[in-house]
Amino acid sequence: MKKNSIPLTKCIAFFLLLLFSVSACSPKMQPKSETASLYAFDFVDSEQLMPVLAQAKAANKFVFVDFYTTWCLPCRIMEEEVFTDKDLAGFINKHFISYRVDAEKGNGVNLATIFDIKAYPTLLFLDADGQVLVRREGAASQTLFRQLAEQTQEAGE
Repeated sequence: MKKNSIPLTKCIAFFLLLLFSVSACSPKMQPKSETASLYAFDFVDSEQLMPVLAQAKAANKFVFVDFYTTWCLPCRIMEEEVFTDKDLAGFINKHFISYRVDAEKGNGVNLATIFDIKAYPTLLFLDADGQVLVRREGAASQTLFRQLAEQTQEAGE
């Protein structure tokens, strides 16, 4: 037997370590459709902004748009800490139609250009005609997010 051969127990230990480390990371790699149910915000699923605006107009609500990217850490923090907050979501769902846009995929690239998105996340609060009432570049805590939403209501009056 050669001294350079790796014992079977070390191979098994390495395999188990690899298996557990991959499974520990897997929840963060779920596609949006599987994680969307984790949010307390009622995000509309649409490739286009116009149907979202039409829905807001029909419901007499404002529109909240979250421009994000999959690699953006502050975006992930907002997903986990802000969009899951049930108290905040109660207020937002009552007064806003919420919409998430991946700024690097599909029509999100066009929307990011139209709204001059330069940083992620960028949070836009729009009236039902698509006019920006409040804009925030960067993440927002639950408290700041609520303040931005209230500013939107005041600006829209």
